[in-house]
Amino acid sequence: MYLYNSLSHKKEEFKPNHEGLVKMYTCGPTVYHFAHIGNLRTYIMEDVLEKALRYVGYPVKRVMNITDVGHLASDADTGEDKMLKGARREHKSVMEIAKYYTDAFFADCEKLNIKRPDVVEPATNCIDEFIQIVSGLLEKGFAYLAGGNVYFDTSKLEKYYAFGDHEEENLAVGVREGVEEDTNKRNKNDFVLWFTKSKFEDQALKWESPWGVGYPGWHIECSGISLKHLGEDLDIHCGGIDNAFPHHTNEIAQSESFLGHKWCNYWFHVHHLNTNDGKMSKSKGEFLTVSLLESKGYDPMVYRLFCLQSHYRRNLVFSYENLDNAAVAYQKLTAKIAELSPDTEEAVDKEAFDKLKGKFLTALNGDLNTSLAVTAVYDVLKAKTNDTTKLAAIKDFDQVLSLNLLEAAAKMRAEKKREEEAQEHDPIIDALVSARLAAKKEKNWAEADRIRDELKAQGIEIIDTPQGSKWKRV
Repeated sequence: MYLYNSLSHKKEEFKPNHEGLVKMYTCGPTVYHFAHIGNLRTYIMEDVLEKALRYVGYPVKRVMNITDVGHLASDADTGEDKMLKGARREHKSVMEIAKYYTDAFFADCEKLNIKRPDVVEPATNCIDEFIQIVSGLLEKGFAYLAGGNVYFDTSKLEKYYAFGDHEEENLAVGVREGVEEDTNKRNKNDFVLWFTKSKFEDQALKWESPWGVGYPGWHIECSGISLKHLGEDLDIHCGGIDNAFPHHTNEIAQSESFLGHKWCNYWFHVHHLNTNDGKMSKSKGEFLTVSLLESKGYDPMVYRLFCLQSHYRRNLVFSYENLDNAAVAYQKLTAKIAELSPDTEEAVDKEAFDKLKGKFLTALNGDLNTSLAVTAVYDVLKAKTNDTTKLAAIKDFDQVLSLNLLEAAAKMRAEKKREEEAQEHDPIIDALVSARLAAKKEKNWAEADRIRDELKAQGIEIIDTPQGSKWKRV
């Protein structure tokens, strides 16, 4: 399998550190509000990656954090904690907010067939781990105390911009326009490892630490949770492209400084879902959630297909017109699958199956090309092989795509059958069919023919069988 590595800026063959297990870490949500569909695009593509790795034979242990403390309104360590902001908005405690929106996030994931990671760890469960890392960084000279807070000293690194695509003069203060400079910092891009009560008196969640009562910075939590559950080396780290700087850059800085060696080999970044007005966010325009799409009549699988039709490293533009196109594509695809009729006595054609699977694997192994992977499903439908083989291939591919293809097709067949049965029990037509049958028994052929012609004019065909007369619309 070849994947684009954001660290090297090129496609590389994926080779895990340990043959028996792929250690995978994905940045989780900050649970102060519902996840919008832009956030969920990232989780969908990470889900496909995990399932693709398992599909090609790798055992995977995937860990994800829940940010329930420490993520400030600005990525440059300024502004109030997003969790506290959410608690104030809804007049609830921070932990009530965290639980509610964590549950809401995983409910959305379930609707979108996003597999729950093997380990889900809230940041508030790992305070001891964070303190241990911060203490180690201070001891090794990579951190310093200033204004009551503990900062990471980026000047101690030979290379801070790990992803190599940021100009220092453009980052004089932070990563957001209008961010106020933190005068405690020795260097422009130093970042907070631990905040104390000296700066945020109103912070709801605080813990004792060697530096005073306070709470961890946002960046330290992913390093701590990863080290706790995946050890000192990590195969692949995932997240949205907006996390590359500063969040993932800071993770690399603190983790490798603490450990003394390279930490993560591959970085997988999913690009933005944009609207016609720019990057999607919770603060502007219509707040697009899975529930909102459902309220407008969209199956969540339509949104998943919409995401899979584009490569994860391309920005994707959301509009209802584009989503409608995906809905039509999903309906047509499942309708074609619904036409397949497996024969229980007909075996899977292994040669044909392997050939079809080869195309699907080529798509996955080529930097997770989900668009080609979906095309491989259409290739199955066009293949010159029996329906049993086609259905087996679609079921196999859907382990990764997770579009509920067979389930949706079965539902479509059941609905069609119900409609046909409803049509075949129209009381007026039933009465005419019975009258025709009675006329035939009385050898009143003229009346029987008249009724038949009347029904035919309505698009109704009479079918005479030994068990009686039936009808259908033509």
